[in-house]
Amino acid sequence: MSVNQNAYDDSQIQVLEGLEAVRKRPGMYIGSTSARGLHHLVWEVVDNSIDEALAGFCTKIDVIVHKNNSVTVIDNGRGIPVGENAKLKRPTLEVVLTVLHAGGKFGGDDSGYKVSGGLHGVGISVVNALSELLTVQVKREGKIHEQEYRRGAPQYDVKVIGETEETGTQVTFQPDPEIFKETVEYDYDILQSRIRELAFLNKGIEINLIDERTDTSNTHMYEGGIVSFVQHLNRNREVVNETPIYVEGSKDNISIEIALQYNDSYTENIYSFANNINTHEGGTHESGFKSALTRILNDYARKSNSLKESDSNLSGDDVREGLAAIISVKIPEPQFEGQTKTKLGNSEVRGIVESLFAEKLQEFMEENPATAKKILEKGIQAARAREAARKARELTRRKSALEVSALPGKLADCSSKDASISEIYIVEGDSAGGSAKQGRDRHFQAILPLRGKILNVEKARLDRILSNTEIRAMITAFGTGISDDFDIAKARYHKIIIMTDADVDGAHIRTLLLTFFYRYMKKLIETGYVYIAQPPLFKLERNKTVRYAYNEKQREAIMQEFGEGAKVNVQRYKGLGEMNPEQLWETTMDPESRTFLQVTIEDAIEADTLFDSLMGDNVEPRRDFIEEHAKYVKNLDI
Repeated sequence: MSVNQNAYDDSQIQVLEGLEAVRKRPGMYIGSTSARGLHHLVWEVVDNSIDEALAGFCTKIDVIVHKNNSVTVIDNGRGIPVGENAKLKRPTLEVVLTVLHAGGKFGGDDSGYKVSGGLHGVGISVVNALSELLTVQVKREGKIHEQEYRRGAPQYDVKVIGETEETGTQVTFQPDPEIFKETVEYDYDILQSRIRELAFLNKGIEINLIDERTDTSNTHMYEGGIVSFVQHLNRNREVVNETPIYVEGSKDNISIEIALQYNDSYTENIYSFANNINTHEGGTHESGFKSALTRILNDYARKSNSLKESDSNLSGDDVREGLAAIISVKIPEPQFEGQTKTKLGNSEVRGIVESLFAEKLQEFMEENPATAKKILEKGIQAARAREAARKARELTRRKSALEVSALPGKLADCSSKDASISEIYIVEGDSAGGSAKQGRDRHFQAILPLRGKILNVEKARLDRILSNTEIRAMITAFGTGISDDFDIAKARYHKIIIMTDADVDGAHIRTLLLTFFYRYMKKLIETGYVYIAQPPLFKLERNKTVRYAYNEKQREAIMQEFGEGAKVNVQRYKGLGEMNPEQLWETTMDPESRTFLQVTIEDAIEADTLFDSLMGDNVEPRRDFIEEHAKYVKNLDI
């Protein structure tokens, strides 16, 4: 394909230099070049279409993953302008695709968008820079305009390739394997999860996800918006108020939507968003919501005599037990702060959310006394349990450093006091615990054996959880405290390793532990302190050569290495207790040779739903999950 020489004028050279910076340091623009950064490319393009929808010009978005992992995003918005940009003397379409921060989000009031999403607002030019090939087609003013780029460089001037009465933009891009060395393969579940979220947050927009690799497609469109979102969160739970409470309003160009519904669980699930961005770390919109909720429920409890004069007020935790809520605000100039830039900092938002929500919630309580009573009863029960938990918690608090006896008796602690190199193995059973204690490096490795299965925290309140001996031993050993008292800075180990047998019981114990960490010590997972050990399944011995295999595939490969007809002694480990201390060290505990899985929470909303489905009281979602995934099961150990 010949490159049009006219495309390279002075302004173009500067442009390419700008995009060269993106290619040199992609992590600065899209967070990373791992799978997360790869998916970020899709969000940047989809966000442009969502901005058109927020402005009232787009009702339908298609996201298509092609067989070669290229992606096409099509919308029926107004189409990116194609006229000449006065400043750069190039078509606006080309400027948007080749100049950083050149979209309609950065100008004054007349520039295009009053409110826009976009995780970093870096724009489609970054996607262009990090794609080996990108083609854009724009339908507007009766014509179809097209331009193609390779690694950010235009291959020809914008040209008209046809006529149309429709409007809209279509972008197809192929992520560059030079940049995304780890993977260029898109994960359908990650795409679907975010697309569903966007459809919930922008009611009435139809977003279609089509995967040509597997002939799968899903349409997401929710007329109920965030009300549907809350119902989705509670779909596996018994609900307290059948119809979610919904509040919407706006002030000073800031629009607010809140939906909430109580359920019979003991955990709170509050998700807040600002301009469609999930504000994981909360912020002013969330604090305004929380303070209004606590104040109004306490006022109502006093008025209705549910709380006597001598009773103390319900705490924020009490009124949020079993609450599922979505807070979504749309703001012209959002200010993001916090470690990951996902905390909303606009101070004016707190007051607006608080006053608007308080007024509407008060109205709801007065108009629905039966539901209001149920919600209050839940909060009052939570307050009683909190008092019981406070007493139980006193038992788990570590005494001063001089009183080492505060640590659980069965903990074999490490000698190092440097938490950054210290690690603790949570081991099932005393026999494996014994091997691990003998095989470990005492300097930095601690062992805590658990007897039997810990409590399923999904089905219990904190007071009962804290009376469980095994859970108390973990809390004391970790040193971080639990729930509201949790402090990551006090962690005594920076690696917490779950080491269980490779059978059904081991998997169950692992799930119970992960449920506990996720619900009450989530920061351990978010900080990257939680790991799962991968003990081998087979020991293969020929003459005096010993090799270990962690799965069937490795076992077959080692057998082939040993050669056909070779006499190989194969031992399948049923449990960790069958290994002697040296074998356990060599295969599972030696930093030089062991294999770990680090536990991460890529999508908190999906993780929450999964824990709820698999570990909650409701049998139906568990059965559905088993039926759906049964076909993938291998080596079922019964």
